[in-house]
Amino acid sequence: MLQSYMQGLAVGFSLIIAIGAQNAFILKQGLKKQYVFWLCAICAASDSILILLGVLGFSQVIQTHPAIVDWAKYFGAAFLVIYGAQHFIQAVKSSGSLVPSENSETKLLKMIFICLALTWLNPHVYLDTVILIGSISTKFESTALHFAIGAITASWIFFFVLGYGARFLLPIFQNTKAWKILDFMIGLVMWGIAFSLLV
Repeated sequence: MLQSYMQGLAVGFSLIIAIGAQNAFILKQGLKKQYVFWLCAICAASDSILILLGVLGFSQVIQTHPAIVDWAKYFGAAFLVIYGAQHFIQAVKSSGSLVPSENSETKLLKMIFICLALTWLNPHVYLDTVILIGSISTKFESTALHFAIGAITASWIFFFVLGYGARFLLPIFQNTKAWKILDFMIGLVMWGIAFSLLV
């Protein structure tokens, strides 16, 4: 059981560490110290649901009904293009440095919506959690649930470390140029993922 859990933990970390839409979003919100707990919890809880669905056999449903992934692909690509464009605009127009604040003018519900969209409209998330982790879990048979819990643990650890650890980079991002570069890089990540979805 422990071996299955540790392997799930290792697989979970290996998949989630890659730079993606969720990670870029959490990094930026962590730097701004805006709703970090709620957004990290939403990302980790979403991954937990998808991992459990994959281990419990939902991956077979997606493989036999690929239209589910196709719809997510097109909606997700459109959302990422718009969201990426907003970051490019911010990179060009913004003239201020980072001033972290827990009390932002940006509403929590708006941030939750963006967070959910970046998660549930991104087919890469389904491929990593539902299909890939679901497929690997079949090798563990009676201990598949322990494998799933290991992968889920990796997700919770990663998002909260990323969200709250981002503040250690604050001295860098209090420079106007560094903040512009971050916005530009996030825009590139979003557009790169959108392009990969469409081709």
